[in-house]
Amino acid sequence: MVDRAVAVPRAARPQDIRNIALVGPTGAGKTSLVEALLLAAGEIKRPGRVEEGTTVSDHDEVEVRQKRSVHLTVNPVMVGDVKVNLLDTPGYADFIGAMRAGLRGADAALFVISALDGVDGRTRMLWEECAAIGMPRAVAVTKIDHPRADFDEVVAQCQDAFGSGVHAAYVPAVEGSGDQRELVGLWGLVSERYYDYSDGGGMESAPASCPAPDWLREQAGPLRETLIEEVITESEDEALMERYMEGGELDPDLLIADLKKAVAAGGFHPVLALSPTRGVGVRELLRELPLSCPDPTRCPFPSVNRPDGHPVEGLSCDPEGPLVAEVLSTTTDPYVGRVSLVRVFSGTLVPDVDVHLHGHGVRTGLGNSDELDRSGDEERLGSLSVPLGRQARPVGEVIAGDLCLVSKLPAARTGDTLSAPELPFRVPPWRFPDPMMPVAIRAASASDEDKLSQSVSRLVAEDPSLRVRINPETHQMVLWSLGEAHLDAALDRLEHRYGVRVETEEVRIPLRETFTGPGQGMGRNVKQSGGHGEFGVCRIRVEPLESGAGLEFVDKVVGGVVPRQYVPSVEKGVRAQMADGVDHGHPLVDLRVTLYDGKAHSVDSSDMAFQKAGRLALRDAASTSELAVLEPVDTVTVEVDDAYLGAVLSDLSARRGRVVGTEAAPGGRVVIRAEVPELEIVRYAVELRSVSHGTGVFTRDYLRHERLPEQVERRLAKERSEA
Repeated sequence: MVDRAVAVPRAARPQDIRNIALVGPTGAGKTSLVEALLLAAGEIKRPGRVEEGTTVSDHDEVEVRQKRSVHLTVNPVMVGDVKVNLLDTPGYADFIGAMRAGLRGADAALFVISALDGVDGRTRMLWEECAAIGMPRAVAVTKIDHPRADFDEVVAQCQDAFGSGVHAAYVPAVEGSGDQRELVGLWGLVSERYYDYSDGGGMESAPASCPAPDWLREQAGPLRETLIEEVITESEDEALMERYMEGGELDPDLLIADLKKAVAAGGFHPVLALSPTRGVGVRELLRELPLSCPDPTRCPFPSVNRPDGHPVEGLSCDPEGPLVAEVLSTTTDPYVGRVSLVRVFSGTLVPDVDVHLHGHGVRTGLGNSDELDRSGDEERLGSLSVPLGRQARPVGEVIAGDLCLVSKLPAARTGDTLSAPELPFRVPPWRFPDPMMPVAIRAASASDEDKLSQSVSRLVAEDPSLRVRINPETHQMVLWSLGEAHLDAALDRLEHRYGVRVETEEVRIPLRETFTGPGQGMGRNVKQSGGHGEFGVCRIRVEPLESGAGLEFVDKVVGGVVPRQYVPSVEKGVRAQMADGVDHGHPLVDLRVTLYDGKAHSVDSSDMAFQKAGRLALRDAASTSELAVLEPVDTVTVEVDDAYLGAVLSDLSARRGRVVGTEAAPGGRVVIRAEVPELEIVRYAVELRSVSHGTGVFTRDYLRHERLPEQVERRLAKERSEA
């Protein structure tokens, strides 16, 4: 929906733009905080509304139905002359791909943490991820008005989890205790301004600014001293440090300037206390965002290459520079088609011009055009607009450092680079998480079958955290996701956005069979029914080989009893029967098959006759030897917090896993390497998250097939008989 009736937030230059990602777990209050900031800035008229009939959180039908944010959303707000783009990232672990897209589009991160829940392992991992890319970070502690909230305890948790650079910048003034506990004010430790919320707070008017109560100064005074020392140290302001050491008065404006330097340097992280529902601290945060967060010109420029791979130097966040932009996310609107959220790093984006698209390719596994590395596509830009929930406000241009929506860019995929056709560039995409939870899907009806492949390809193009492939052995279409919520959102989009209903089923693990000892067999294919018949007889010996050896076919025929031209025919038949299996229908592997005797007919022998004979010979040999069922085994690498090492090891053991090694990793984590049967880790993405309290991540790679234990084989046989 395009809204032309309201003013469009715009910045005249990159220095007047702030791109801030709100990061944190589900339930911390990110979306409520965004709404409160928009309300305080006058962008929306009343709580719960972005525009008439539209809430911040109902920008997508999937989100309305599932009651959780699954996409990256952007809401711009003007603070004076500064445009602040608030990138609300999903908090649920399954949508880490959208969270990383938000970090790519942002220049700073605001961690939103509930005073009731504190810092969990997942939040600490996100903090470390931001630290790895050098992103400035601050912390907003929400729900401080709750009777059980303990701001000091949460700050201590943050310092323990995030490091010594975390310090309170605004502290709440709380009177009473227990159920009688009441939040009455907020004190800025740098500005020394006290904001009186004793009347209950609210968004209607700014709180009164007055001297802080003596009891609060005495209580929070040590925090202020520590904060000032840290700000001066991190900003390396020697003159201010000397004045501070001499006990002189410090100019708050100079301290604020130093705080801005310290935050931008990435070594200092202020903590602010808020209650978005009451409006406490919201205006203060809104005022601090332009002051504390760096503008795009002060942030590292992403690496840029030419299409041939050569790096490009000298680019900067300059509206007059060459065009370099990146697609952060793509969605499909039922009215306007493909809509892309774009961050402009250099140059100026204008509508109705041709742009060069450089894509990383989407490996769908469906054998369509999306599998190609799209490095030379040219597309004509559609209209540009500024997002706000479901609303889109049209704009004539978007300068370097800003974000916008681009419509009618059908070839664009998440992670693609936009540049000028005459000067093409490529920005290497951010790291997409590897999906580790498979589920088989099939069309619910014949009409759905016709649209399934194309719709799934579009789905994967929108969300590179999804993968889909056709298993060549089981012939199932397998959709790989990051977890149950991710899968539910994907299936919901298939049905309600693309009109394709699918049914899910368990993934069939590709089992195989092999001989446990030698065997012999004869294949006799003799048919005489009038006219041209069939005649082919062959004798073979079969021996098992080591794992991974495949088929070794040996010709030891003497005397021409099997004519030379029919020996390959016997091998074709053996290979075909190995692919089909002989017992449970599992492919046969790792065999040496020796052809040593046979018979032929001068008229009735043919290529097909000896292929059938080869098949029959292998079946007969299987009846003379015991067969073993083989299951695939993966190499699994798990990284988890050290505190959950024992629980993860026990869980792997229960899954018939064999741990082959452990080693320490940075940040109090440990890496476990194990060999685990695929049958036991179909849902490991979900179960590891539970065992490790959200701190565990893992990768898996096929290692080999090995013999299936008898008790498991009996269980699978029983399940097949009951199906």
